[in-house]
Amino acid sequence: MKKVILWFRTDLRLSDNLVLQAALKDYEEIIPVYIFDEQWLRKDQWGFDRTGPYRMQFLLESLKDLKEHLQEVGSDLIIKKGDPVTILKSISEKYDCETIYASKEYTSEEIAVENKLLVNIELRLFHNNLMIHPDDVKFDIKRMPEVFTAFRKKVERYSEVRIPIKSPKSIRSPFLETTVLPTLIGFGFEQFEQDKRAVLPFKGGSLEAWNRLDHYFWDTEKLSVYKETRNGLVGADYSSKFSPWLAHGCISARAIYDEVEKYEEEVEKNDSTYWLKFELLWREFFKYTAMRYGTKIFQANGIKNKNKKWGYRPRAMQKWINGETGDDFVDANMIELKNTGFMSNRGRQNVASYLVHKLNLDWRAGAAWFESMLVDYDVTSNYGNWIYAAGVGNDPRDRVFNTQKQAGMYDKSKTYRKLWLR
Repeated sequence: MKKVILWFRTDLRLSDNLVLQAALKDYEEIIPVYIFDEQWLRKDQWGFDRTGPYRMQFLLESLKDLKEHLQEVGSDLIIKKGDPVTILKSISEKYDCETIYASKEYTSEEIAVENKLLVNIELRLFHNNLMIHPDDVKFDIKRMPEVFTAFRKKVERYSEVRIPIKSPKSIRSPFLETTVLPTLIGFGFEQFEQDKRAVLPFKGGSLEAWNRLDHYFWDTEKLSVYKETRNGLVGADYSSKFSPWLAHGCISARAIYDEVEKYEEEVEKNDSTYWLKFELLWREFFKYTAMRYGTKIFQANGIKNKNKKWGYRPRAMQKWINGETGDDFVDANMIELKNTGFMSNRGRQNVASYLVHKLNLDWRAGAAWFESMLVDYDVTSNYGNWIYAAGVGNDPRDRVFNTQKQAGMYDKSKTYRKLWLR
């Protein structure tokens, strides 16, 4: 029988999975695989865990959900840890399989793995994590609009979001080796209890993603007031909180967009429903930016080669990390991040601005700390937002936030600061 390896990456779902759809169409048997890439399990140049405990826990929950859903439709998930190239070559030999299907990624380390695989095996990649397929945008990637507003207007006018596809009812696989899902302790982390002050008890998996969407859209209709509440700081429903599930691919941006359209037909269409689409386009913009600029999004001078000198003082950096800067708004946000793995969008803008413009510290260290700690870490959104904050991104103006003025606007009663600084 014709067999194909289905290599799951940041697309941990069965619904609206273009890779799975293509594999089922082209092959008789599917071999689903997930690999904990050893490079994500190391320390970075700043001494931070590249994958911290909050994201690791969410990832483990997402894989458990994926494995169970695969088993329900007649398959399973092989889970390995190590070098993806070595492991995938070994699996291909074991199952007499010469082809791998996978989602395309857009940043350098992931692309390097893809290129190494291509030397030894047939690898087919699909644009599975974009909301708008590159074939559907009316510009060459190398000439994409540099500023978000121009990108948004062009995409909204000329491009369409493809209709999401449903989960398969069955998947045929050969007899697969049994592998056990690792534990948080197995990766060197202590088991932790969710902080009761957290905005949500985030739990990974496609089931939880759809539960969250149903709650925010259909049960509470909070989507109708999203634009008014999205700058909130306390509680579960000031914003959609879809980002952790999007980052791991437990739900696709196409599926969320499609649900917004349904909501506009069945409940109401207003500025808030548009604004969620607007925010999904920001996510898309950063992915296309990574496609265009490559490694520049990780470099000190950013995509514009803006000549800036960045300092690094470990003690000042540690105070920022610990929420001990003396700026109560910055400190509250940093303490929330350290204790929960999450921070509001408003908070992220403020703490990033403070690190770069007040402390004059290297933005890459801040981006690395976010990479380690955020449960919703997405490489293109994280680094896209950080180069933006540092003034070396798509809009190279220095956007300096007055953190105390921001606190007065968004935490007038000090509810948020009292919650985290007590």
